Amino acid sequence: MSAALVVAWREIRDQWVSGRGLAIMVAYAVLLSFTTYVAAVNQSLTFLEQRESLSLAVKTAVTVGGLLVVLWCADAVSGERERGTLESLLLTPAPRRALVAGKGMSALTLWVGAFLVAVPYLWVLGRGVSRWGEVLLAALIVGTLLSLFLGGLGLLVSIWSGSQRLSLAISLFLLLALHAPALLPPTSLRGWAGEALVRLDPFTSGLPYLDGIVLRGTPMTQDIHLLLTPLVAGLVMPAIALAAASRLSLMPRGQG
Repeated sequence: MSAALVVAWREIRDQWVSGRGLAIMVAYAVLLSFTTYVAAVNQSLTFLEQRESLSLAVKTAVTVGGLLVVLWCADAVSGERERGTLESLLLTPAPRRALVAGKGMSALTLWVGAFLVAVPYLWVLGRGVSRWGEVLLAALIVGTLLSLFLGGLGLLVSIWSGSQRLSLAISLFLLLALHAPALLPPTSLRGWAGEALVRLDPFTSGLPYLDGIVLRGTPMTQDIHLLLTPLVAGLVMPAIALAAASRLSLMPRGQG
């Protein structure tokens, strides 16, 4: 664990001191500003109620925050491999799992930064909404679980990919495929197929959990079972990525 923390600290320092993390946060803030403006305008024109506007902003913040994590993790190994710097990393005394774990932890700071940036926007849209504190806490919990899952997914794809472009493309495709069912109306998720999606897809269970708190004002404990899938995914996927990291090599699996 100490080796992983050392790697994480180095990656976090390079990530934020170099300005890349800050540039990402600026772009993220611009997106949230646009989303907040559109939601506020529609709310003033009575196209959207206040809770609907807040729900849009919350899900945008959580989803885009997860997108930042998965894309950063997708570059973690395949990018080093493509740039020719992976060999020097593998020659360091740090175990391979510590290298991958450190890169994953540094990617999670993007979600932390994204959440902090999103708080003022959510406050603007959520002023006067009951249980606003619970909305914020629920967004933090769901976003963290989804970011853990997506971070592990991105690392796993990155370990197995031979190029940065391939890793980014696969990770983005998987994110879109996982997120698409969550955009379907609740009526389409009825029946055995819909129940299977809710049970297996962390987005299809995590985002409706947020909808219940934001749109209907339900207590956080009422639909707590919906967090089971994001929780399991957020624990299992990073564990799988770390297991795959033990066989990390200069060439992706199947080519080494």
